Amino acid sequence: MTRVLITNDDGVAAPGILALAAAVSGTYDVVVAAPQEEASGMSAALTAVVSDGQILISKYEMPGITAYGVAASPAYIVVLASLGVFGPPPDVVLSGINRGANAGRAVLHSGTVGAALTAANYGMRAMAVSLDVLNPDAAISAASGGNAIILPSDDDLHWPTAAAVAASLMEMASSTPAGTVLNVNVPDRPEAPQVREATLASFGQAGLAVAESGEGYVRTTIERSGEKLVPGTDLALLADGYATVTALRPPVSVSGVRIPVPRSASS
Repeated sequence: MTRVLITNDDGVAAPGILALAAAVSGTYDVVVAAPQEEASGMSAALTAVVSDGQILISKYEMPGITAYGVAASPAYIVVLASLGVFGPPPDVVLSGINRGANAGRAVLHSGTVGAALTAANYGMRAMAVSLDVLNPDAAISAASGGNAIILPSDDDLHWPTAAAVAASLMEMASSTPAGTVLNVNVPDRPEAPQVREATLASFGQAGLAVAESGEGYVRTTIERSGEKLVPGTDLALLADGYATVTALRPPVSVSGVRIPVPRSASS
C-alpha cells in the first residue's frame, strides 16, 4: 500500500489537514506529521525547536490516524519523514490543505509548497493543496482606506471540497515521475469544481505592502494583487471557478547562460 505523509504549514490542529487526512486515509497508509504551531511563509526552511539537542515531537489525537505535532518547519518534517522518524519513509507527501491559495510565482515563499518541493528534492512524489479563500464568492471585505483584506472564519470555508479534489488526484500524483510536485488550488465553494491544468501566474494573489513606516520601524499589511489576470494561469482559472493543477520541480541548474570565468591571478 502506498505510504503517504500528510503535513502542512498551518499547524497540526488546522481544519485543512484534518479534512485532507480524512479524505485519503481509507485508501492509503497515512501518517500525519505537522508543525505544532503555525509555520506559514516558511518556504523550504529547515528550522526546529531543539531542547538538549532533541527535536520535540508529541502524539496528536486524530481519529483512526497516527498523527504527530512536531516543533519544526514543514520542510524539516519532510526530511525527518524521509529518514524514517515517523515510520516507513513515504512514497508520496501531501501538504495542506492551506488556508489561502498558493498560486503564481509567489509559491516560492509558501511553507505548503516548500514542504512538497523538499519531498520532490528527495526523490519523492508530492502534492500541495490550497483552498482559495480570496475568490469572489468568499465572504471578504476590504479594509477601509485600502486593499487590505479580512479573511473569513475557518468554520465558513469549504474544506471538504478541496479534500475531495485532492483525493481525486492522488492516483495522478502517485504515478508522476519521481521528484514531481502537483500544486493544486481549489475555489472555496460547496460543489466540486472542474479541474484544469494551469501555468504559474507571474505574481501572487496577495502580497506585502507597507502600511506605516517611521524612525527605526516599519509595519506591513497584506493586500490583494492589482496585476491583470492572464488566461491559462492558475490565478485566472481560479477566478473563473476552476480548480487548478500545476506541475512543479525543485530548483535546477540552467544551461545556455554565458558566465564569464575570471582568469586566475597567475595566468
